[in-house]
Amino acid sequence: MSGETRDGRIVIVGASLAGLRAAETLREEGFEGELTLVGDEAHPPYDRPPLSKQVLLGRAGAGQCGLPARRELNATWKLGVAATGLDPLGKNVLLADGEHLPFDRLLIATGTRARPWPNPQEGALEGVFTVRTSDDSARLAAALDAGPRRVLVIGAGFTGSEVASACRERGLEVTVAERGRAPLIGALGGTVGDWATKLQRAHGVDLRCGVTVTALKGTDGRLTGAELSDGSRIEADVAVVCLGAVRNTEWLADSGLAAGPRGVACDAGCRVFTMYGIVTDDVFVAGDVARFPHPLFEYQLIALEHWGNAVAQAEVAAHNMISPGPRRRPHLAVPTFWSSQFGLNIKSVGVPTFSDQVVLAQGTPGDRRLVAVYGYRGRITAAVTVNRAKWLEHYQRLIESAAPFPPGPGAADHLADSEPVPSDVPDPRVLTHGPTVALTGHLPDRRLTLIRPAG
Repeated sequence: MSGETRDGRIVIVGASLAGLRAAETLREEGFEGELTLVGDEAHPPYDRPPLSKQVLLGRAGAGQCGLPARRELNATWKLGVAATGLDPLGKNVLLADGEHLPFDRLLIATGTRARPWPNPQEGALEGVFTVRTSDDSARLAAALDAGPRRVLVIGAGFTGSEVASACRERGLEVTVAERGRAPLIGALGGTVGDWATKLQRAHGVDLRCGVTVTALKGTDGRLTGAELSDGSRIEADVAVVCLGAVRNTEWLADSGLAAGPRGVACDAGCRVFTMYGIVTDDVFVAGDVARFPHPLFEYQLIALEHWGNAVAQAEVAAHNMISPGPRRRPHLAVPTFWSSQFGLNIKSVGVPTFSDQVVLAQGTPGDRRLVAVYGYRGRITAAVTVNRAKWLEHYQRLIESAAPFPPGPGAADHLADSEPVPSDVPDPRVLTHGPTVALTGHLPDRRLTLIRPAG
C-alpha cells in the first residue's frame, strides 16, 4: 500500500451499519490516518432489523440492539450532529453545529429515513408512528404494551407486514391498508403477494388492499381513526406509517454530485459520479443510499435497502479508498434479504423486481414452505424461499451463472404442475422507477446544459 493511501484524513458521514463496517475495514487493511465518523443520531451504531421484529414483540429492548465492534477503531465520533453540506473543492463536510470537517477522502453512508405521513398536522397526532430508528421502535413498543384497541398499519411492504405480524402475535386487532392489490407485491410480485394475502388473513389481519388512507383523524391531539379512499372509516388509537424510505441526500444538493431522491450514483467500485457523469476519485458511497451498477442486472443503477448489501458494499468501498487503481475491486455481491413474519422466515437472493416471469418451483400457493424462482428474458434472476432457506445457495449459483429460466430438472419438485406466470412487478426496464439515464436521480433538466468552456 502506498504511503499516500495509508495516511491522511478520512471522513465517514453516516454512523450506522455501513459506516461502522467501512471504518473497521479501513483499519483492518492498514489505514493509519485520521478517521472521523459523523452520525445524526446520538446513539452508537445499532442493528435495525430487530426494531420491527424482536423489539415490537417485547423480546428485546430498543437499547439492546447495538452492533458489536469487530476491532478498536481509534476514531473520532461526532454523534448527534448531522451533515448539512459538502464543499467538494475545499474538501470540507459542513456540520449542523457550524463545524467544517476537512477530508482527503470521504465515504457517504447516510442511508435512509422513514417516509413521513404527508400531512404534518395529522402525522403529529399522538398515536402516529414510523419505524426506522431505535427511538421510533421504543416508542411504538411502549404504545403496543399499553394495549390499544386497534392498530392501523399503513402500507404492506416488509416493514408493514412485520409490524402487523408483531401486533397479531401480541393479540392486538390490526388493520392493514395497502394501495397495491396484495402485501409485498412491490418487492416480490403478484404470485408471492397473493400467497401473503392468504397468510395475513389466516392470522386474523383485517387486510384492505387497493385502498389508500386519505386522512388520519384525531380528537384533542390524539389519533382516533382514519378515512380510506373507498369511503370507509376505521377506528384506531395507534397508526404505524410504513410508506417506504427516503434516501438521505438533501445535504448533497449543492455538491455537484450525482445525488438525488433515488440515491447517490457510483461506479462498480463505489466511486461517486458527479452530476455530469464524471467519476470522482476521493468521494465514495456505500449502503442504502448508494445506486450502483450490477452486471447481473444489465448494469442498471440499483439501490438496495438490505443488511447484507450494506456490509459487502462498505467493505468494498473502504478497500478501494486506500488501494491504488489496479488493486481496487468491484462490488458484485448477489443481493440477499430476509424477513420474519407470521411465524415464517422469508429469504431472497437476487433482485425479484428484475423479472418478467415467476414460477413456484417448490410448494404450492397454499403451503407454508415454498420456493418462487424469478426470470428475465429466459434467465434466472432471483429466488424467494419461505421456510426453505437451504435452497438459497443453490439458486445463488444459478443466478451467478445466468442459468436458463425456468429452472431445469433437479432444481425443483413441482415444475410439472407449475407453469411460469408474469411476475407482476414494475417494468424491469425502469427498475429505478424512472429513466435510467437520469444519473443524478433527478429527471434531466436545464442545469445539465448550462456549463460552457470559459471564454
